[in-house]
Amino acid sequence: ALYAVEAKIRDDKLKGEAKREYRLDHARPIVAAFFTWVQERLDAQGLLPSSPLTKALIYAHKRRAALEVFLADPDVPIDTNHLERALRPIPLGRKNWMFSWTELGAQHVGVVQSLIATCRLHELDPYDYLVDVLQRVAQHPAADVAQLTPRLWKQHFGKAPLRSDISSRAA
Repeated sequence: ALYAVEAKIRDDKLKGEAKREYRLDHARPIVAAFFTWVQERLDAQGLLPSSPLTKALIYAHKRRAALEVFLADPDVPIDTNHLERALRPIPLGRKNWMFSWTELGAQHVGVVQSLIATCRLHELDPYDYLVDVLQRVAQHPAADVAQLTPRLWKQHFGKAPLRSDISSRAA
């Protein structure tokens, strides 16, 4: 039912306050009913404390405030599935990361993987982004370094990224 609410929001192209109001009117009652059901199950006799259902109910109950954040903030998605999909290549390559030689090398691999995933989330070509930023970073003012993050880079430099000489030779 919550995903039906989100589909309607997406179909109607609701943004900002209109999205928040729609969620409050349509999703909040569903969420409230769910947590009422959780509390009723926890109060009922017959569930073993060690059962997976009991553990799941306690987990949801303890995290209610965090699970309801999307209701009040229109910028918070209902789930993190898009992030999990973007980061999926990292665990898939875990055996390869063992050969980073050092812990610092492994940390650098993590930074690069995060940058690539963030580029994809912002619909940027990671190659274009990295080629531009690696050329730009030396002369870019330190006070404006945030402009080199994928989100802000797209606004400031995405329309005309710097190119590499290597790129033109490969064509």
